[in-house]
Amino acid sequence: MVTTELNDRMSDQDVVPVTVLTGYLGAGKTTLLNRILTHEHGKKVAVIVNEFGEIGIDNQLVVDTDEEIFEMNNGCICCTVRGDLIRIIGKLMRRRDKFDHLVIETTGLADPAPVIQTFFMDDDMQSKTALDAVVTVVDSKHIWQHWDSDEAQEQIAFADVILLNKTDLVEAAQLDELEQRIRSMNVLAKIYRTRDAQVEMAALLGVSAFDLNRALELDPHFLEDSQHGHHHEHEHDETVKSVAIVEPGAVDGAKLNQWMSQLLQTQGPDIFRMKGILHMAGEEQRFVFQGVHMLFDGRPDRPWKADETRRNELVFIGRNLNEDQLKEEFRACLA
Repeated sequence: MVTTELNDRMSDQDVVPVTVLTGYLGAGKTTLLNRILTHEHGKKVAVIVNEFGEIGIDNQLVVDTDEEIFEMNNGCICCTVRGDLIRIIGKLMRRRDKFDHLVIETTGLADPAPVIQTFFMDDDMQSKTALDAVVTVVDSKHIWQHWDSDEAQEQIAFADVILLNKTDLVEAAQLDELEQRIRSMNVLAKIYRTRDAQVEMAALLGVSAFDLNRALELDPHFLEDSQHGHHHEHEHDETVKSVAIVEPGAVDGAKLNQWMSQLLQTQGPDIFRMKGILHMAGEEQRFVFQGVHMLFDGRPDRPWKADETRRNELVFIGRNLNEDQLKEEFRACLA
């Protein structure tokens, strides 16, 4: 299994936490970005946007610019990606003393996966940055028009934090239905209802959603509910959904490796996110893992506590997932 020292790096002072900001056109990303840039949150934030001109950031905020990087008067930095993300981050890193958090805004029609994968695949990026969270802004009123688009579904599926924005334009019952629908697609994300993208910065920045040590602070009751079908009445026939597996017993490492390899080869492109805590046979420590598409990262975690039930908890978020088959194949990995 692939392992990287993500957790060790998170505590390294030189490593920059990165928030990826996504959402469909018109959802409120620009409003949120302006909040991050103007809010006195005590962090010096660097922001990478696709086209500076589209953002409409108040020019009075801009202190100093070179062709791509703009320094703001509240200590934030803003820059544009016209070319390669890795190149622009490399350029920003020469000003490492000027910022302590990086926010990357993707275009409204973008699949966030390539941006997320950049931080897993490039060695230089892995040593300098740590993915903190994927934040998706959803337009509560207009999402229904885009619901069937791949981009809108993928943005929701990849999210660690979801802002249901423009709540003032929607009836409460419709909001409840939207939240249930999103929950059936993505059980992992924290959901906040917002108006004008107003949310506490602590909910967005420094949440460590991609830190393996905190990767599975799942709501155990929610997992159990999904096991017993308590939320199935809200499920629609979307191709994107969450599958939660909760199983007692110890896992055979060789069988798990074989299954995971086969799963990623056959269904990798359709598996957007996966996370899990496993009880490995003969091991006194929990094993935690997560993956994005074909990329998989796992390692031993803290020891099991004496009063804790040793069980396996896995969550898969993706398209065309066969819940019964996944559960059956996982059970076949038990020792």
